[in-house]
Amino acid sequence: MSAWLEYARASHGATGFVGSRLVPALLDDGHDVVALVRDRHRYDPPAGVTVMQGDLLDENFEHALSDVAAAYYLVHSMRDSSSFAERDRSAARNFVRAASESDIERVVYLSGLGSNESRLSNHLRSRREVERILKRGTYDLTTLRAAIIVGNGSAGYEILRQLGERYPVLIAPKGIDTRCQPIAVDDAIEYLTGVLSVPETADDTFEIGGPDVLTYREILIRIGRATQHRAPIIVTLPVDSALFSGRSVALLTGVSHRIVTPLLDGLDDPVVVTDTRIQSLVPIDRTPFTMALERTIHSDDPQNQ
Repeated sequence: MSAWLEYARASHGATGFVGSRLVPALLDDGHDVVALVRDRHRYDPPAGVTVMQGDLLDENFEHALSDVAAAYYLVHSMRDSSSFAERDRSAARNFVRAASESDIERVVYLSGLGSNESRLSNHLRSRREVERILKRGTYDLTTLRAAIIVGNGSAGYEILRQLGERYPVLIAPKGIDTRCQPIAVDDAIEYLTGVLSVPETADDTFEIGGPDVLTYREILIRIGRATQHRAPIIVTLPVDSALFSGRSVALLTGVSHRIVTPLLDGLDDPVVVTDTRIQSLVPIDRTPFTMALERTIHSDDPQNQ
């Protein structure tokens, strides 16, 4: 099967946090991979990957979809602009139009976890809107919703790691005790590749997560213990997370405030798996959070050097 992949805008450069890990996995599974990137000169692909240059915000990219049976849609514009929601809408509409005019049979979209539709952050609300737009296509859409993906280069994880690793004392909003179900990046990749070979996952939405449900406080404590052999002292203020300054957290972590602000906006809302069907359809040995954390700390990934 030929698989087409558009790299995520939310990751470092053209390679993408998820996309750079997904491509080798697809190749290992025997798929032919076509990767659409905005600048082919900044991407050094694995052997066997066909590279196409284009941008979903430009309507003239249809040539990249020819002779492709399945597509992974990993587009997310938050890093590029404060108006990320409108950019995501435009990209999704352009993709649906082009994909519906091609022979694509299956699209897999990686979205965000969150069950309370009325309280979703702007970040997650945009993900839901993209889901609705992608459903308009003539192909079968499989949506996988995840919370924080634990891996070097993941924006949500990097924020937590920098805070837990660098600072012995932290001031936090009350959302620090919100529950979250993180997933190891290797597990997320297994689910992304696994759904292609399971017909029952077509035209449906699933929730993916690791085996551990933790509060953000517990995550920070585990990070501190794993990296500095001490747990940070966390002082909680009785204020909503949205009142915290994204620019201040950005200065503390080195992550762009355009990433931090919308993520802080959603800190008060639990992101926990409530639908476990994917575990029987695509059974994998899920990685405990502490093990996933240790892997990122001791990884040979250049992003961790």
